[in-house]
This record gives sequence, structure tokens and C-alpha cells, in this order.
Amino acid sequence: MLYHLLTPLADQHQFFNLFRYITFRTAWGMVTSLAICYTLYPWFIGFMKNKRMEQIIRDDGPQAHVENKVGTPTMGGVPMILSITVSTLLWARLDQPVVWMALAILLGYGLLGFIDDWKKVMQRSTDGLAGRWKLVGQFGIGGAVLGYGYLTGVISPELALPFLKNTTIDFSAYGVEALAWAYVLFGMVVLTGTSNAVNLTDGLDGLAIGPVMTSGLTFAILAYVAGNSKFSGYLSVPYVAGAGELAIFSVAIVGAGLGFLWYNTYPAQIFMGDVGSLSLGGALGILAILTKNEILLVLVGGIFVLEAISVILQVGSYKLTGKRIFAMAPIHHHYEKKGWSEPKIIVRFWIISILLALVALTTLKVR
Repeated sequence: MLYHLLTPLADQHQFFNLFRYITFRTAWGMVTSLAICYTLYPWFIGFMKNKRMEQIIRDDGPQAHVENKVGTPTMGGVPMILSITVSTLLWARLDQPVVWMALAILLGYGLLGFIDDWKKVMQRSTDGLAGRWKLVGQFGIGGAVLGYGYLTGVISPELALPFLKNTTIDFSAYGVEALAWAYVLFGMVVLTGTSNAVNLTDGLDGLAIGPVMTSGLTFAILAYVAGNSKFSGYLSVPYVAGAGELAIFSVAIVGAGLGFLWYNTYPAQIFMGDVGSLSLGGALGILAILTKNEILLVLVGGIFVLEAISVILQVGSYKLTGKRIFAMAPIHHHYEKKGWSEPKIIVRFWIISILLALVALTTLKVR
């Protein structure tokens, strides 16, 4: 918004020329998001406590959770979604469709999470929105956004392969329309899988938001590179028109995460809830798709992949053999059962997330 309002004034005053630069707007996008979040949370936490909107703790989880986390307000993702949205609308160019697609996924998945959290709180139950309806919502919202992107040419049905120079899998190479739509279906799986993986990771104070911020910062760099024809050409990565504006959306996630972490760090004063985890997971998924880093997402979000795989293996092993691989799944609970303290698990997972992000960024030069 500010780009459209203030850059025309650059002819009258040189200062307004700053708003033409993505780097300037990206930096202030992060500051704006952080400021909004940090300011809102004290009021929001008090409001949620007064309304008794508390996280419903599962009684089959670690005993420490039952003892220490009962009564903590939930739905802390609401201020994050608000701050990311406002910051993006203020600092990004609104004539770029990729910006609106990213916001649509953030808000759409956030609405699903809000309904889930609301049902849990109102019914005083951990059940929430039925899993099948959650999947229907995730696939439906994802399909609508990606379908729009494909039909308008914003999204190309190509899959870039990291580590390989100028190598892509073109789903439309044979002129078969169904194959091109198969890419849209693949994107829907990416969105749903990432959203649910972040949701599974959100089990300890600050555990999920750390890797979310690391991933957000990584995608800010990848988006800037993809949206710059010179950099993308030099580094042999697919050029995506307008992708540079997604750097603002990405760092807005980082800023909101920092504001949230101030109050979510151990011991947490508030939990993000499904409204936060589903929306942030969906946001990372759409960033990967729009910047053509769908496969690299597995590395950038390695912690989320690890958490999801641990659940899949646990459930599969128990159904097939009647035995469990881990003491408890997701895997962060396994380490709790093994006697690791909550802060130790959180910090070590953060460290792994940072290392994976650095490895992912090296693929830019390896190509």
C-alpha cells in the first residue's frame, strides 16, 4: 500500500524513492509485524484469561504438561495472523498476485484453525474439528488458490530440482492438461502436509515458532533471489515475476514470531493453537510453491518433516506389529519421556533447524 501511495512522490522528494526498494520495505515489514504483535499480546492474553479460553491439555500426554500447562490461554495465532496481514498490506506491492495468494492461504488456513480451537474451548474437549473436515478445508482452500494461480499463469506447472543446474520437471511438457493439473494436486498435498506438520510440532513452549521463523527467513532470501532476474540467472534458479514481494510476507512471519516468542518462551504465557500452527504451516507451504522450492521445503522445514514422520512411523508400527517405535509421538514427546528437559529439547531442535536452513541456502551456489 505504501509503495503505491508514496513512490509517486519521489519526483518531489528523494526520500520517497526508498519505497521502491524491496530491501527497505522488507526490513520495515519485519519491524511493523514485530511491533504489532508485541503490543497486542499483553491485552490479548488478559482477554483470553478473562474469557477462560484455555488450552485443553490431553490427559494421555506427558504428566508435566497436565500439571504445568493447564490454564494457559490458547489461540495466540490470532495476533500473529493480524500482524502478518497488516504488515504485508502496508509494505508489499499489492499489484502482485503472489502476495494475495500467500495472504489467502494464511487467512484461509487460519480460519480452519480458529474453528478447530473454538470447538475445543467451547466443548472443553481435545477433539475439535473432525480430521476429515479439516482435510477437506485444507485441500479445498489450497486447491482454490493454486487453481487460480495456474489458470492465470501465476504458477507454472514445473518442479525445480535443487542441487541440479537449470533442471526442472515440467508437468505440461507433453501437452496433456491432466498432467498440468497434477501439479496443482501436488501443491495441495504440499500445503496440507506442511500445515499439519507444523501443527504436530507445536507441542512444547516455543518449539514450533523457532523453526517457523528460521524457515520464514530462509524463504525471504529464496524469494528475493527468485524475484530478481539477475540473481536468479546467475544462480540458475527459476525466475518468478513478483516473487521478491514475498520476502516482505516472509519476514513479517519472522517479526510476528519474535513478538509471539516473547510471551510463548518457556514457561509459556500463551499457546498459538491450531489457528497459528495451521496458518503458519500453510504460509510456509505456499512460499515454497510460489518460489519454486517445493522439494527444498523438505530440507528447510526438516524439523517439521521429522515430527510428521515420527507420527507416521509410530502409528504404522503399532497397527502392523502392535509395538511402538518411540516412547511417545511426535518425537519431541519421546525425548521428554527419556528425561530431557523441555528447554533442552526446544533449543536443540532450534539448532537443527538453523543448520538445515543453512544447508538449504548452500544449494543456491551448489547449482
